[in-house]
Amino acid sequence: MPSESVDSRQRMVLVTGMLGAGKTTALHELEDLGWEAIDNFPIRLLQRLIDGETGQHPLAIGFDCRTRGFVPADTIERVARLAARGDIVVTTLFLDCAGHELERRFNETRRRHFLAQDMPVAAGIAAERELLEPLRRWADVLVDTTNFTTNDLKVRMRELFAATAPQEMTVTISSFGFSRGMPPAADLVFDMRFLDNPHWVQGLREQTGLDEPVAAFIQRDPAFAGAHERISDLLLELLPLYAAKGKSYVNIAFGCTGGRHRSVFVAERMARVLREAGFSPTVLHRNLSSRSAEMLEGRQKS
Repeated sequence: MPSESVDSRQRMVLVTGMLGAGKTTALHELEDLGWEAIDNFPIRLLQRLIDGETGQHPLAIGFDCRTRGFVPADTIERVARLAARGDIVVTTLFLDCAGHELERRFNETRRRHFLAQDMPVAAGIAAERELLEPLRRWADVLVDTTNFTTNDLKVRMRELFAATAPQEMTVTISSFGFSRGMPPAADLVFDMRFLDNPHWVQGLREQTGLDEPVAAFIQRDPAFAGAHERISDLLLELLPLYAAKGKSYVNIAFGCTGGRHRSVFVAERMARVLREAGFSPTVLHRNLSSRSAEMLEGRQKS
């Protein structure tokens, strides 16, 4: 576990590199991870920006040869002074790419290279590479995107920075009634209608899955324990995989007929399992306050 002194320091990632190498994608991914991202920020104002921060929001600063007042030697000097301070943690990321691939990307998008002017794009790339060489040698992290797709770069950014990301994946667990419609935003849906229905038990109909008598009734169903264990194991396996792939939100829904008994109880129990495993799920019960209705519940099994 990091110490409090490390946690309290202002974290900053400087993202630079060759035009067309993926800076915008890298910044967007850092933003999704919880960094406050600013692109094309004048480095000469970096000191003022840092002094105005409280350390609560990690910063991702993007700059390149188009940034106003860009001089690699001055940038290195300014950042080195900041890195020497005890209250700041600075990481410099340089995105590189082979010239032939950069040419292909510029030709594909029909963009003019900033340094090419009326010259071929290859000339602009060569001039830029010479200009940025000091920054490339000095950077803490070098990522070559020559053979990367956009998704490959996103994955690489998460490999580098997800471990220290300030924002965790958001997990929502909800209950609902199938008779009142499917939840539109659910990623995973589990149907609890195989369990015995408390609606048909005297004294339980007007109660809900939050009440102990209903909970005890559902847990007595021979099908409950095995199904609960298997669903728990599945979720505990899937959630870390979703997080590794960069999924920011996961919505897990449990349904029963009316959305007041079985789905409510199982959603609460599953939330407890996930909390014990280190997750912080939000629990929502869509139809908990809906009126109990026999026409929705269907016929009682004989």
